Amino acid sequence: MKKNIHPKYHVINVEMTDGTQFKTRSTWGSEDDVLKLEIDPKSHAAWTGGKQKILDKGRISKFNKKFHNFRSENKS
Repeated sequence: MKKNIHPKYHVINVEMTDGTQFKTRSTWGSEDDVLKLEIDPKSHAAWTGGKQKILDKGRISKFNKKFHNFRSENKS
């Protein structure tokens, strides 16, 4: 293996959205830096099974308006 090409691992603190912290080894930042998560498994709907809020901003309604007359033919 080539020498001196691998990243240096060090201990960092990870802070969850609820304020809890844990230590892990990472190549991110430097020794004892705090990585604050904006999304984590305790709060995000993808992990909790909660209902997600869809922010459309008109993309779906614009698509539906443009293609409202388009219908596919079922040829069964």
